[in-house]
Amino acid sequence: MADHPAILSAHDVRKSFLSGDRQIEVLRGVDLAVSAGESVSICGESGSGKSTLLNLLAGLDKPDAGEIRWAGSPDTGADRRATYLGMVFQSFYLIPELDARANVLMARRICGRPDAEARARADELLARVGLAERRHHLPSQLSGGERQRVAVARALMNRPQLILADEPTGNLDEHTGETVISLLLQLCAETQTTLVLVTHNAAHAARCARSLRLHEGRFV
Repeated sequence: MADHPAILSAHDVRKSFLSGDRQIEVLRGVDLAVSAGESVSICGESGSGKSTLLNLLAGLDKPDAGEIRWAGSPDTGADRRATYLGMVFQSFYLIPELDARANVLMARRICGRPDAEARARADELLARVGLAERRHHLPSQLSGGERQRVAVARALMNRPQLILADEPTGNLDEHTGETVISLLLQLCAETQTTLVLVTHNAAHAARCARSLRLHEGRFV
């Protein structure tokens, strides 16, 4: 294990939030190890701590106790995040004033000004998600499923080692959600990108190589 550290790991991760005068313990000692190229789903009832855990795994928040590591390193800062992982959210988070291509390129702008190679990659990814002819459309001109496909392309833009997806079909109808999940799993498999999928959908969870259930702040 020392020679081949997990792409993503968590050890005894705990997180609480203050609600009025009460301390709410959301995560109560979570352990997780995800291998390179693996697809893992995390499911659980509402309030079980799924999104809280994903934010910690992404380095967007810090645990009260325990440790998150990326490829064996505790460095989960913003600079490393830009190239190490991509994220897909339930609410798309596309910039409304930018067209689909420019939204995908935003992932590269974090690392520096996009060059011709970056623009070609953005076009390639949009073609791969079936949006080659709509790359100059604004988010308001795209359907919900198309917007989420733009978000998937953006997540893959910097060739990350890890994709974290938080309820990526939550705002989509059943058929469109199935299409997006199939696309996400296929693209991650083709590029050997590790995928951690948070979902309330049992059928989507079952399509990953490994499925975990979070209950009252712990994996069961």
